[in-house]
Amino acid sequence: MALETPTKLKIKPLSPSKLPEITVQFNPTTYSITKPVTWSQSPQRNLNAPVSQFDGGGSRTLALELFFDVTEPVEGKPVDDVRQLTNKIVKLTRIERDANPQQPPICELSWGNPLDPPEFPFVGVVTNLVQNFTLFKSDGKPLRARLTVTFTEWIDEKNDLTQTDPEQTTRLVKLGDTLSSLAAEVYGDPNLWRIIAQANNLDDPRHLKVSNPLIIPKLR
Repeated sequence: MALETPTKLKIKPLSPSKLPEITVQFNPTTYSITKPVTWSQSPQRNLNAPVSQFDGGGSRTLALELFFDVTEPVEGKPVDDVRQLTNKIVKLTRIERDANPQQPPICELSWGNPLDPPEFPFVGVVTNLVQNFTLFKSDGKPLRARLTVTFTEWIDEKNDLTQTDPEQTTRLVKLGDTLSSLAAEVYGDPNLWRIIAQANNLDDPRHLKVSNPLIIPKLR
């Protein structure tokens, strides 16, 4: 019985990036996913421990260990410097001048079935890159390298709110928003701003913090 060829991990820069898709030379033997969750604590005199309040979820990070080796031909072609392969990863850390906006590319990492493992596809940006070259030719050209690449999750705000809140009962505060303007947008009546203020326990409804989520309750 013939063994199946293992699926290779692929890194695809998303539009508007013009960089080509990268297929890793060797699949990582390990990877790690980190997901921070932030809670704040408010001490209460009448309680034995502080009250924890959820302050939001942080972005997941995906850390990969990638190995590159050109001591043998790569895809049938001789390569005399491993940086010809590793520089494809390096480009993911650099600003693309001909893209709009000018920034390093947002990438989609895929590996096997999208449901197994559930971490893939992973959409994110490179936030850390460590290159370790380990074998050299007599002229100093490196032949082997191990790269530690960290991708931080990138989320489209509108798509994320739609997925986690299909009825759009949560809104992120934007610059210039007021409770009256939100009430006018959602309910069609700016005078209903108190409903939003009460749902969010706002002590000072005149000052909203940009990027804070607000609960927008349904009218009964």
